[in-house]
Amino acid sequence: MRDLGGLDRTNQRRVLKFAHERLTQHPDPRKLGDTLAGPMAGMMRFRVGDYRLLAKADAGKLTILIVKVGNRREVYR
Repeated sequence: MRDLGGLDRTNQRRVLKFAHERLTQHPDPRKLGDTLAGPMAGMMRFRVGDYRLLAKADAGKLTILIVKVGNRREVYR
């Protein structure tokens, strides 16, 4: 929520709309994202314009925990 609060209102709405309409409504939201490698292995990224949602997906059941939200230039640091 802290990362989301740092965005302007328009991008906050875009990110929340994506999470609500795309991730929660899709039968397998893991297909909408890409898996990460290196120090962030085991996490996924979802693209929303210039912003990225970094998330962990539980393989046993479909649970997505959004860990970080940020501009694509800064989110991977």
